[in-house]
Amino acid sequence: MTDIVAIWDVILNDGAHKIEFEHGTTSGKRVVYVDGKEEIRKDWMFNLVGKEIFCVGVGKTKAAIRILSGKGYVFKYILEIEGKSFRKYMENRSKTTNTWILHLDGKNFRIVLEKNTMDVWCNGKIIESAGKFVDDGTETHFSVGNHECYIKAVSSGKRREGIIHTLIVDNREIPELLQ
Repeated sequence: MTDIVAIWDVILNDGAHKIEFEHGTTSGKRVVYVDGKEEIRKDWMFNLVGKEIFCVGVGKTKAAIRILSGKGYVFKYILEIEGKSFRKYMENRSKTTNTWILHLDGKNFRIVLEKNTMDVWCNGKIIESAGKFVDDGTETHFSVGNHECYIKAVSSGKRREGIIHTLIVDNREIPELLQ
């Protein structure tokens, strides 16, 4: 019998991860699962509130679950990623990355552009890329299998929108995955 009290789906550069938290409110037991694998197990904790720190994904992203007490035996569970609340982290992530899903040669590929470093990730690994300047912006070239790809960055012309990133694979525009 499990006491799973909270589940979060966290999207990182290496893909989506499922975080589950088990809290025995009578025993104080705490168990953290990441993608179904047990990361932390603490049995018989006398302090029912506190914080559990662990890592998620290939990049070992720092995460924590804070356990707060409410009225009576009601508890509140807050997930933090890289020191930010889950909500703030996801809002910030949508501003700092672009994600595309490709279906090539019968396989799915998740392409992520980190805007602040211009790193390109493919299925959880940073891949080799080369940037070059063109007349209307920049292009970051890379390959996925035998397919030539590039991410084109052009100004939107509007200060609030900033730069628009577009993935082109085999001269075909790929729609962005909205997170």
